[in-house]
Amino acid sequence: MKKSETTENLEDKELDTTLRPKKLEEFIGQREVVSNLSVFIKAAKKRGEPIDHILFYGPPGIGKTTLALIIGNEFNASVKITSGPAIERTGDLASILTNLEDGDILFIDEIHRLNKTIEEIIYPAMEDFALDIILGKGPSARTVRIDLPKFTLIGATTKVGSLSNPLRDRFGTILKLNFYNQDDLKKIVSRSAEILGLSIDGITSEIVAKRARGTPRIANRLLKRVRDYSEVQNKEITEPFILKTMEKLGINDMGLDLEDVKYLKLIADKFNGGPVGLTTLSAALSEDTETIEDYIEPYLLQQGLITKTTKGRYVNLERLPHALI
Repeated sequence: MKKSETTENLEDKELDTTLRPKKLEEFIGQREVVSNLSVFIKAAKKRGEPIDHILFYGPPGIGKTTLALIIGNEFNASVKITSGPAIERTGDLASILTNLEDGDILFIDEIHRLNKTIEEIIYPAMEDFALDIILGKGPSARTVRIDLPKFTLIGATTKVGSLSNPLRDRFGTILKLNFYNQDDLKKIVSRSAEILGLSIDGITSEIVAKRARGTPRIANRLLKRVRDYSEVQNKEITEPFILKTMEKLGINDMGLDLEDVKYLKLIADKFNGGPVGLTTLSAALSEDTETIEDYIEPYLLQQGLITKTTKGRYVNLERLPHALI
């Protein structure tokens, strides 16, 4: 019987949890961030206090959630996970905050998507560990302050510029995570392969790392798909096998997938290399603008394949692989 997509997604999520490092010394890459966090964690433990509020920012899939969970493990603290879009009403946030205990960590992913009303409730919660609730309406309305336990708010965002200044300024620590280099990605692939019980060598791990777009999440996802093909076809994970698997997955040696190629060829062919506006691209690709900005463009920008200007997007034709021109 064929497994349902839901079952496969659940299995992937369980594997993602298994592949996540649990301690700071197990975390590969982001050396400056890890070094700073190590100091902040030790200092907070020495004082017997929760670590100060932290904001992580950078592209998707590079370890923001993992680091939040590691911090929780370091303090033996409970980590409550939510996201900006999930907190729709002030009552949602009030319920979350009042159910926290001393030392708990509240992790808010996509924190840039919190609405302004929610932000105003977070300010006193972060600064004074208090929740201000307005009772009644009109002239008879009054504010009641509820004390909250001392907790740590960890926010994650791909768009730090979209955070309001008052919210951003209330974080004691702001740390930027960058795309990974090939050496660190190779180490991640090798570590994940060992956890999954896969036999791969340096060459095959490098093939996966090279196509992972500088992102551990993608490296692990590709490795799991390689495992699927290996199990179904009952074949060893050799260099020819893994190259053929990547071809089937539509991933070229630069890590570009079918959507990337479609994006680049659209600008290069239909718009003569650019400029072309984001709204026009969105309509032509049948993708929302947020997906284009958050998931397609960051790696293309990092590779120098496109340029963003006030006039629109350009493709840097001289940097395109010959197969795309």
